[in-house]
Amino acid sequence: MSLEIQFKIKNNPNYLRYLRENSYWYKELNRNPASFALFEEKMREDYHLRPVDRFSRIIDSIDMLQTVLSSLK
Repeated sequence: MSLEIQFKIKNNPNYLRYLRENSYWYKELNRNPASFALFEEKMREDYHLRPVDRFSRIIDSIDMLQTVLSSLK
């Protein structure tokens, strides 16, 4: 694994945690450093860190708040 990728992983706790939970990525990143973008996307997808996931979370919170307010009326 290249030093640049190692530094990126060490400096981001989410990358490090995902790599430890999904150890097959060690082999993939050692053999093909260009797959770091795929690793990063997969981590964001699994940890729900994509903008779509954040937007969905906001919508769910608004819906819950509307439900609570309507039940109080």
